[in-house]
Amino acid sequence: MRPNSRDQQLTAMAGEFLTVGKLFKRGYQASVTFGNAKAIDVLVYNPGNDKSYAVQVKALREKNCFLMKKDNVKPDHVYVFVLLHEFEQPEEFFIVSGREILQDINKFFGASYRDRDKPSNMPAINYGPLLPYKDNWRVFDT
Repeated sequence: MRPNSRDQQLTAMAGEFLTVGKLFKRGYQASVTFGNAKAIDVLVYNPGNDKSYAVQVKALREKNCFLMKKDNVKPDHVYVFVLLHEFEQPEEFFIVSGREILQDINKFFGASYRDRDKPSNMPAINYGPLLPYKDNWRVFDT
């Protein structure tokens, strides 16, 4: 195991389970998918509109950029970015569709890709552009 892999795994699982809990509270049916190298973290069903959603959850313990490559963003997936914070603080959730991310790569990824012949070695979704998507659970109603 790499030095921080256990903490990264716990952070990821905390983000997934907290996301599922929030979805349950809103009346959706949700299930964490289990397995290695999974492409979908959570499956969601909204009985109100009879639609299912593939969800990818990205979690961090504190405010930072969410590491990911633009090539891994799927237009038909929903992305939930979770800031766990300290135990006593409430979590923050930012929910955005993959389609919306792909429509404005420069906005979400900033300098990771903008005006570069070669992308950054660590491309990431920036925190600032996610702020308008805080608690954007209505994505699951469309």
